[in-house]
Amino acid sequence: MQLYNTLSAKEREQLIEEAGKERLTISFYKYAHIKNTQIFRNHLFIHWNELDVLGRIYIAHEGINAQLSVPAESFGVFKAHLDSISFLENVRLNIAIEQDNKSFLKLKVKVRDKIVADGLNDETFDVTDKGIHVDATRFNELIEDPDTVLVDMRNHYESEIGHFKNAITPDVDTFRDSLDIIEADLADNKEDKKLVMYCTGGIRCEKASAYYKHKGFKNVYQLEGGIIEYTRQVKAEQLENKFMGKNFVFDHRRSERISNDVIANCHQCGKPCDTHVNCANEACHLLFIQCADCAEVMNDCCSDSCKEINALPFEEQKRLRKGKHASNKIFKKGRSEVLKFKK
Repeated sequence: MQLYNTLSAKEREQLIEEAGKERLTISFYKYAHIKNTQIFRNHLFIHWNELDVLGRIYIAHEGINAQLSVPAESFGVFKAHLDSISFLENVRLNIAIEQDNKSFLKLKVKVRDKIVADGLNDETFDVTDKGIHVDATRFNELIEDPDTVLVDMRNHYESEIGHFKNAITPDVDTFRDSLDIIEADLADNKEDKKLVMYCTGGIRCEKASAYYKHKGFKNVYQLEGGIIEYTRQVKAEQLENKFMGKNFVFDHRRSERISNDVIANCHQCGKPCDTHVNCANEACHLLFIQCADCAEVMNDCCSDSCKEINALPFEEQKRLRKGKHASNKIFKKGRSEVLKFKK
């Protein structure tokens, strides 16, 4: 019985091209009590692998967080399988605004301690005592209210390329970092202000809203479905779009354009640009913003030293990488002294 990937990303990419069939990029999450996470993980892998589902799925005792690519012709069967799982029946599915058949190239279903790394002790507060969910229409009304404080719950490299007008965008590397900073900044307004939060698909705000209510905030709201669902509703209902720029997404597309505004700049030359790339030097792999001109000059690298390494024969690059642990510190997103124009 197959429980893990047997094909490489390149092999899977070739199969997708040969199939020539449309795929849908979908995300969803659900907080729930899952007792045996490994059995549930295997159950999902077996069923979804048969349907040629690809993506990144995290399972923990607290629930599931999924980002997927599903063959369009199999969507009905996929949805029926979700509905057969009691706590996932009619779960809200965020369907990507911009589709890409190669958004994911492998099926990875992983058991984790948490579905989002928040660093919180969930036993100290009621995670089900959430804030008020609002749709796009109500959200637009709230953020025009002078008594509203609008907070972006995403990380610096996400909000840098796109965010709502007048939003507070904490300069943080992780979701956990933002929680204490926001609480401290708004300590004097826990009772008299409306705390309105948003994120990519809603999962970070789901936990944050319960946490802030536990911390004494009286009026807590969250954008239901996040930026993805907001954009869908804006288009479907012809509402005013108050989001500027791109929405960062965690797949091979890296972003979806929501408005024509370019609010970021190339980290190497400073010209307006909001295209995220990874440094071509596999030993670096730094995520940063690079324009087409700099990409050509730098051979898709973040620095001269990485450019030199990337020009070496592949086997020599492998030798240089040998024995070096590829930690999160190496793959720091958007933080490096070589990025002269990083805001």
